[in-house]
Amino acid sequence: MIEELLPDSVVTVEAYGHDEAENTRLYPEEEAVVARAVPKRRREFTVVRSCARRAMEKLGVPPQPVLPGERGAPRWPAGLTGSMTHCDGYCAAALVRATDLASLGIDAEPDGPLPEGVLDAVSLPQERERLLRLADGHPAIHWDRLLFSAKESVYKAWFPLTQQWLDFSEADIDIRVDDAQTPQGSFRAELLVPGPVVGTRRLGHFDGRWTIGRALVATSVTVPHD
Repeated sequence: MIEELLPDSVVTVEAYGHDEAENTRLYPEEEAVVARAVPKRRREFTVVRSCARRAMEKLGVPPQPVLPGERGAPRWPAGLTGSMTHCDGYCAAALVRATDLASLGIDAEPDGPLPEGVLDAVSLPQERERLLRLADGHPAIHWDRLLFSAKESVYKAWFPLTQQWLDFSEADIDIRVDDAQTPQGSFRAELLVPGPVVGTRRLGHFDGRWTIGRALVATSVTVPHD
């Protein structure tokens, strides 16, 4: 799913289910991170790192530990940038050479409505108004979950460029439908705080893609160089 949302320069590896956790060994420094984690957290941590290491191999980079850095953002090998995501029954990693993209973010969520009260906490009034209009035309799509996923992808692309927090209220996301039959589409996130400087330009927005399938909502954001 994630692969279809990203340019050809990005390598993706996905895993459905968490069975491969039994056949994946963590590096000692990774083991230390999840030494006291509950089994579910440990399985997801393990499988998504297996995906990341297979993506490294595809790029010709020796597999190595992926440790969480500030605010949990993964620390990638020199010369690479990427993103990881996991939810019940699904893990994915996307990696690219840093010369090809400035940053990227991916997210996957279960294809279902957000818990009660969450949408109001993570969205702006104008975003909720647009979701109502989208729901009128495409009532089968869980637009609240899609918006949440898009915000997660935006943050994952934002943080490596800024090393700063981005609140849910600091990006205004406009979701667009390309093909209601698939369904899939795009979105634009207008940054409501000063954006990162990439090359010679300060970014005012991020662009992303979304798709739905296999009981999942998936989103991505890519930030090109100048």
